[in-house]
Amino acid sequence: MSRETGSETQQSQSAQQSQSGTSSSSSGSQSTSQSSLSSGTLSSLDTVPTQELPSIPEDQESEELVPQPWGRLFALGKGFINCDCVNEEYWFGRDKSCDYSFSKLGLSETGFYQNYSKKHFRIFREMGPKNSFVAYIEDHSANGTFVNRELVGKGKRLPLTHNSEISLSIQTNKVFVFSDLTVDDQMMFPKEFREKYIMSKTLGSGACGEVKLAFEKSTCNKVAVKIINKRNFVASGLAEANPALNINTEIEILKKIDHPCLIKIKNFFEAEDYYIVLELMEGGELYDRVSRPIKMKEDICKLYFYQMLLAVKYLHDNGIIHRDLKPENVLLSSSEEICLVKITDFGQSKILGEASLMKTLCGTPMYLAPEVLNSLGTAGYSRAVDCWSLGVILFVCLCGYPPFNEQNTQLSLKDQITQGKYTFIAKEWKHVSDTALDLVKKLLVVDPSKRLTTEEALEHPWLQDEDMKTTFQQLLAQTCSNMNPPETSKMPTTTRKRLHENEEEYGSAKRAVPSTSQKMR
Repeated sequence: MSRETGSETQQSQSAQQSQSGTSSSSSGSQSTSQSSLSSGTLSSLDTVPTQELPSIPEDQESEELVPQPWGRLFALGKGFINCDCVNEEYWFGRDKSCDYSFSKLGLSETGFYQNYSKKHFRIFREMGPKNSFVAYIEDHSANGTFVNRELVGKGKRLPLTHNSEISLSIQTNKVFVFSDLTVDDQMMFPKEFREKYIMSKTLGSGACGEVKLAFEKSTCNKVAVKIINKRNFVASGLAEANPALNINTEIEILKKIDHPCLIKIKNFFEAEDYYIVLELMEGGELYDRVSRPIKMKEDICKLYFYQMLLAVKYLHDNGIIHRDLKPENVLLSSSEEICLVKITDFGQSKILGEASLMKTLCGTPMYLAPEVLNSLGTAGYSRAVDCWSLGVILFVCLCGYPPFNEQNTQLSLKDQITQGKYTFIAKEWKHVSDTALDLVKKLLVVDPSKRLTTEEALEHPWLQDEDMKTTFQQLLAQTCSNMNPPETSKMPTTTRKRLHENEEEYGSAKRAVPSTSQKMR
């Protein structure tokens, strides 16, 4: 009864208002006047008759649900662009009828274009168990579609899980990483980090943390994020009593360092853990190259070593001693032989405290200078320690085996280094020029005052190679021209919240070049 009465009353009031707009206006004016008087103010509306206007229409468009992407393909391959998956199905291939057409991206200039099929693969999603959607990738190519290096197979499908890596034609031709936007795995990271980056898959792990691939939100550029676990960091003995007092300062210093052969620190966040954002290097570590059965060519060694010297000289000129130079800390820009190399973890011992170098002494000090091993502490040695380490790296690159090793039964590893007694196997050096060997010998000098400096090493006859230097300049120019950020295909984007530096520990004693993560016997 009350509802009916209320309805009738509303209808009656509406009818009266429609019959007399003046009455309605007057009523509204009186109401306004009373309101104004009660507040102690006089509004201009009190003196101007007003008409009742229709209620403001609701913004229908704003209330309509805009389709949100359920998945995103971040572009990894050159020439590709990001793709947001809004529809239930997408075709990828050279054919112009494809939703994502390779022919429209200018990919014909890339080496793999001719190996791509007109309809190479499709991505779609279907209703799975428990009324939840499952994303799939289906291969329709002649040359293969790979998910996390696994061949899908023509006419076959595989589930496409969060952070899956998609390669075309061959395993190593990585073109996309799939991000499942229905999975909110970003909340575990600091808010300040999430505002700028989207974290993706793990690239590698080490004793104190891991390195992940991430994408910068503003540009979609790939970066590597080194996450240092504070708890493990302290437990490992790498931390000083209070590392937080100086790590921020040191990171700020390193962020200002700018050299094409040094990994650039882009950002730093501190929360429960440390998050160091670095540029990503696609070619992995120099360690992987020197560990291969086939030796590196001398001209490639020269190209790499020249860049290492330039980088370390820059550090020394800026008052920084690296103190941890080794093949694991030299990263390559691509999987091609001719490429840029960059030194990473520079100034690590300075950032993380002197204890980090002492930790290195507990491992295999294969690349440490004699004066470091001879001193009980870490004080009293100079930038010459880096030149010794560079000599060891050059030795390994040229012949494929380390100069000092634990297999030598006549001398301990420490004695080999402190006495400068490196293992020389003549047959392994037959293909190496005398000039290159001369540079190695002048770097592996026990007395630091007689060891070549970076400046002197750069003046060595072996490095007076104009063709090599021209190649380096061309690589630099090419890098600068390729710095345009990838675009995203013209599909609705989402504002939902959603590191290649590899620190994976290589512990196999069977490798030709033992990793520094191995322990001394």
